[in-house]
Amino acid sequence: MQPAKLLIIACGAIAREINAVVKSNGWQHIKISQIPAELHNYPERIPAAVEKRLQDFAGEYEHVFVGFADCGTGGRLDKVLEKYGASRLAGSHCYEFYAGSEAFAKLAEAELGTFYLTDYLAKHFEPLIMQGMGLRKNPKLVPLMFGHYKKMVYLAQDDSRKLDHFAEDAAKSLDLAYEKIVTGYGQMADELAAYMQSYETQVIKWQH
Repeated sequence: MQPAKLLIIACGAIAREINAVVKSNGWQHIKISQIPAELHNYPERIPAAVEKRLQDFAGEYEHVFVGFADCGTGGRLDKVLEKYGASRLAGSHCYEFYAGSEAFAKLAEAELGTFYLTDYLAKHFEPLIMQGMGLRKNPKLVPLMFGHYKKMVYLAQDDSRKLDHFAEDAAKSLDLAYEKIVTGYGQMADELAAYMQSYETQVIKWQH
């Protein structure tokens, strides 16, 4: 019998981290299909983009896992996934599943006016935020759009410090206090491991 195949449809902003978790665990027969990370700025487009990808791969994979949280879709992504019997990462956004739901809740409670970065957002802050939102062309938009923020917290997946200067520059661009917290892959890695354990158990049942 051919090995069962698993598709992971992942936000481009976390695809590298998902791939790292897959490789570190030696999981086989997995395809990762990326949805453009630019949709981070347009959450209303995420459900349709994910559904299109589900349709593109319909019938090719025994199971599909979606590497998104709700990501600002207001439950609309979950409605799409319910139609296709697919699962996703728990939580409201990537900051939550990297930090862990409990730890993130404490961070949010301590300072509501916090802007969060991940490795991806730190590295791509300039094109996604400063240029993508027109802040370089019109600096007067910065206080209008970010005036209610007081602090920037960099939730780092990689502790090598090679992205620190991107995060620090981002905080300066928005005139925010800065803090770094190393999360690693956090809750995301745990959830993928739990899903894979369940998936592999089902594969064994099918093969027998």
